[in-house]
Amino acid sequence: MVKCLECDAEITIPKDVIEGEIVSCPDCGSAYEVYKEGNNFQIRPAKIEGEDWGE
Repeated sequence: MVKCLECDAEITIPKDVIEGEIVSCPDCGSAYEVYKEGNNFQIRPAKIEGEDWGE
């Protein structure tokens, strides 16, 4: 379990999580990318890529 970086709510990381998977805060909806640090998983803000609309 980790704390949301925006609202400090608890985010449960699934036991079968894969590094690079996206998890969301149940309270504020912020999206985070899961990464491995040592033997533990941590979160960092997910990079949301918008549509380029053919540009």
